Amino acid sequence: MKVIKAIYDFIVGDMIILIGVIVTLVVVALMTNIGALASVRIAAGVVLIIGVLVVLVATLHHELPGQR
Repeated sequence: MKVIKAIYDFIVGDMIILIGVIVTLVVVALMTNIGALASVRIAAGVVLIIGVLVVLVATLHHELPGQR
């Protein structure tokens, strides 16, 4: 179990990043695969970039000293 946790901490580092990126990828996948959302497929790349940036900023804000 320690090995799995060490690998997880090395790759991801924080649960906020993992869950945030997964949610962002699910939203982008839904945007590209659902026919009713065909008009917003153009914005899928922008949504992906903004979503990941928001997750990283939220993680940074969480890790700053004095913010807990």
